[in-house]
Parts: sequence; C-alpha cells; structure tokens
Amino acid sequence: MGTFWMPEGASTMAGEIDWLFYLVYWISVVIFIGVVSAMVYFAIRYRRKDENHIPPVVHESKLLEAAMIVVPLILCMIVFTFGFKSYLKLNIAPPQSYVVEALASQWKWDFTYPNGKQVTGELHVPEGRPVQLKMTSMDVLHSFFVPQFRVKQDVIPNRYSSVWFQATRADSFDVFCTEYCGTSHSGMLARVIVHPQDEFDQWLEAGDDRPLAVQGESLFRANACNSCHTVDGSRLVGPSIQGLFGSERQFADGTSAVADEEYLRTSIVAPASQIVESYPNVMPATYASLRPDDVSKIIEYIKTVQ
Repeated sequence: MGTFWMPEGASTMAGEIDWLFYLVYWISVVIFIGVVSAMVYFAIRYRRKDENHIPPVVHESKLLEAAMIVVPLILCMIVFTFGFKSYLKLNIAPPQSYVVEALASQWKWDFTYPNGKQVTGELHVPEGRPVQLKMTSMDVLHSFFVPQFRVKQDVIPNRYSSVWFQATRADSFDVFCTEYCGTSHSGMLARVIVHPQDEFDQWLEAGDDRPLAVQGESLFRANACNSCHTVDGSRLVGPSIQGLFGSERQFADGTSAVADEEYLRTSIVAPASQIVESYPNVMPATYASLRPDDVSKIIEYIKTVQ
C-alpha cells in the first residue's frame, strides 16, 4: 500500500527508504511547529503594549544556546547513520545478483541479457531475485529511476554506473529518465516487467512471433520515435509518418525523393543526410546504433500508417 507522499513500494529496499524519509519528515514537522510556535509566543509576549511600555531585557541562556547546538547535531548524526547504512545497501549489489546491461541514448533504453537477448524499452526481471543493472550512456547524461523500487542512478557517457533492486511482486512499473537530456526527455520512458521465475525463464528463451509491423510499432514507441513523429498527420518536431511511405519528400536543399524503403532506412540511421523542408535538423545520430532487423521492423510499421 502506498503512502501519502510515496507510491506503493515494490522492492526489498522500499520500506527502509520510506522509513528514513518519514523520520526526516516528522523531525522537520516537529521543528517547524516548534519554531513557528516560539515566533508567535515571542511576538505576543514581548510586544509593545503602549507608547510608554519598555519591554524587559532578555539575557542570553548558555543552556539554551548549547541545546540549540547539541540537539540538531544529535538529530543530524542519527539521520546520517541510518542514511549511510541504507546508502551502502543500495550501492553494493548482492553477490548472487542477475546482471543485465543497460544502454541509455536519446531517447530510449536498451537492455542486454547474459544470453545475448536484447530488448528496447522493456526490462524483464524475475520476481524475488536481486537484479543488477550495469549502465552506460551513448551520448549525454541520463538517469534511471523506478519510483516503486526507490532506486535512482545517473547514467554517464564513457563510464559504467550500476544500480540493483529485488522486486517483491510480479507487475509492471514505469522507468523514467530524471536527468534532462534534450528535446524528448519527457518521452524517454520504459517499463520494468516482473515475472515469476519460471515465466521469466520461458520469456528469456522465447522468440517474438508477432507480425513484423506489430513488432515495429512496439519499437517505434520504445525508442521514443513518437515523441517527435506523430501518426495522425499533426506536426511535432519531425514530420508525421501518416501516409509517409510512397509519398514524395521535398528537402531543404531543394532536392526531392520518393519515400521508399531505402529512404526510410537512411532517414533512421543517417537522419542529417536528407532534411525535410521546413523541419529542423535535430534528430540524434544515435539511432544509427539500432540493429538492422529492428530498423526493418520499424519500416514495416511505417508502411502501415496511412
């Protein structure tokens, strides 16, 4: 069950993080009430009652001054002690953790499993088993955040960072990027899908038998293509894909071409080579890292959007 400030926890660390959060919260509430009450009391107690009134002189209290130093110090040390213990737990993955590699790029998440299976936009994990993500970025600074797991970790270009969690129930949870990373930062979403161990093992070994166009639609959304390209003809940062296949495209340099499969492939892997007229050259080159078969699936999906 969730709390007033937090969504329902779904990891082994969630309860500990919530306890520490509310410890700091209630200490702050008590201090706030005490400070405001003292302000109101002093304002009334030492107010000027008339023009001739001289309020009493208040002398310092060594005991009070010492208490104002010692009590906050003790509270800070208590919070630090519990916080440091939780920090160590969050940053040191258990030895038996299941390791998944995560690659962040504008504006998608790619996950690679120990058997070589690669998935975009979906992180499948077993329930009740520690999972460690070894993460890096292809371009700019990103941040991996799953609110229900109470985990958040920056993902940095040219170096590895890691985060671990152990999901406590089979369900699906949102992944957010919480470090501003460009135009479609808000669309850099993914899902953590938690399976019972036997279902996870089956998923790990299974292939995808859906039609190519259906797989392409999933990839289109998982790679945040829909953040810049609509499917209904409306205009965003990039051209809409509605009716794109087979149409004639006019480019900023005055040339034109028919949007066939080769044009679509080039537009995905080398977007700066043919800029459509009246649109900015802002599509990141990171889409060149898409696997060729995934590009083909996205093309098959685009062909169906009429």
